[in-house]
Amino acid sequence: QVQPVESGGGSVQAGGSLRLSCTAPGLTSNTCGVGWSRQAAGKQREWVSSIRTTGAPTYADSLGGRFTISKDRPKDTVYLQMNSLKPEDTAMYYCKATLLPSCTSSVWGQGTQVTVYS
Repeated sequence: QVQPVESGGGSVQAGGSLRLSCTAPGLTSNTCGVGWSRQAAGKQREWVSSIRTTGAPTYADSLGGRFTISKDRPKDTVYLQMNSLKPEDTAMYYCKATLLPSCTSSVWGQGTQVTVYS
């Protein structure tokens, strides 16, 4: 079983950038895909972005092109580059690995906190 671990969160002023990392053995090659979701205080967890084994990325419509997802296959790491951050991006960000062979079950990381202040 793949167990993703996130890092890279922190506090940043509005308009700034952060790059989140998600790492696990086999993360980029032995999964159906890797995704990021976030959960703000008092809100439901929402999907942010995913990347398939092929490298094809998808994003939530609400991001407005501010985030990009990528991967480093030798490092078994998936990144989420977050630019032009807004206070409404404040949330706990979670990485998930979608498992083979069904591609319907996922394993979640512990999360990394992102706080954006004005």
